[in-house]
Amino acid sequence: MRVLFAVCPNKSIFQYLAPMAWALRTAGHDVRVAAQPKFAGVITQAGLTAVPVGRDTPTSELENPAQRAAERAGLPKPYDVAEHPEKSTWEYLHSGYRHNVGWWHRAENFPIVTDLVDFARWWRPDLVIWEPMTFAGAVAAKAAGAAHARMLWGQDVFGVARSEFLRHKADRPPEDRDDPLSDWLAGYAKKYGFEFTEDMTTGMATIDQFPASLQQQSNLRYLRTRYVAYGGPAVVPDWLRIPPPRPRVALTMGLSATEHYDSYVVGMGDILEALSDLDIEVVATVADDQRRGLKIPDNARVVPYVPWYALTATCAAVIHHAGAATLATTSLHGVPQLAIPFHFDQTIYARKLAEHGAGLMVSTTQATGWTVRENLLRLLNEPTFRQRAEHLRDEMFALPSPNELVARLEELR
Repeated sequence: MRVLFAVCPNKSIFQYLAPMAWALRTAGHDVRVAAQPKFAGVITQAGLTAVPVGRDTPTSELENPAQRAAERAGLPKPYDVAEHPEKSTWEYLHSGYRHNVGWWHRAENFPIVTDLVDFARWWRPDLVIWEPMTFAGAVAAKAAGAAHARMLWGQDVFGVARSEFLRHKADRPPEDRDDPLSDWLAGYAKKYGFEFTEDMTTGMATIDQFPASLQQQSNLRYLRTRYVAYGGPAVVPDWLRIPPPRPRVALTMGLSATEHYDSYVVGMGDILEALSDLDIEVVATVADDQRRGLKIPDNARVVPYVPWYALTATCAAVIHHAGAATLATTSLHGVPQLAIPFHFDQTIYARKLAEHGAGLMVSTTQATGWTVRENLLRLLNEPTFRQRAEHLRDEMFALPSPNELVARLEELR
């Protein structure tokens, strides 16, 4: 069958989808990936066929300093009801949708939707897979008569918020059921000659790469698959081939901390200093522009990048920012984790990890070198964390691989 992926021009988000695209290709299906023209190089670098659609949107049109500060504070309204269910009221959700449809979802989708629909009607895909922010994928699927599914790259905060909104909407009088999201998508439905249906907001099914114990879920239909680590081109350094003489601890605050926000939210130097007298080997990933003035102790190795799946496999514990890919990759190796969340859905992941018992969570407001040290020592010295981490690993490996999920996706046609 013909499968069309529709993604926003975000490298981290695309990398979550690439293994599923390859699973479909190796099963014999024709796979294309549609995105803004500027993103074609990232797609082809992954060995996939790119379909440039629409126009490139300058980053400045989608971001500003106030927005980035708000994102660091956590999930935006209304999607924060996934983390704070007490906020779930009609007024709160409705105003949140009105705001986000107006400045976020329109801006992400308007540049590509016309071209994407035209391509889909010409190519006639059997299945369209879109990530949660690319609603244009659902529009194109409906316009071309294709089945379609969302594929998550994190917590399903979009599905949770939508389920809550519909629950409140059902209780409203008919004359007071204004729905900013469906009204916006219904405009495209009318333009392209079909009726709006609710699956345009959350897909006919949702592909989820995490076990239920780590997900905040709605009542939608989920097709679960095992996360497969992919971070783009990478070289495993020679030093990783040598078994560490002491317990190895990996430390990262993620690439987006400096690519998107310009700085780390916790002091890397403070953490390295607090761990400097421990009988461990620390491997920290620190961007080159953040290394200026950084004092590196004798028990630490600082590198700008290292393939996380290769590094984590050699570790006794890991300290990270609770990014979904970092957390999932670490979980696949059964390694205890200390999570210090600072962006979007990371607090939910950190909390779920701690509830599972496979790690600990420290909020950014409490994350000092010494609090990190204290929690790391617990991970290294208390066997329960390793046991629970191995349980989480087994839970993840019990999920069907992307290749095994292909048959389920074929049934959506």
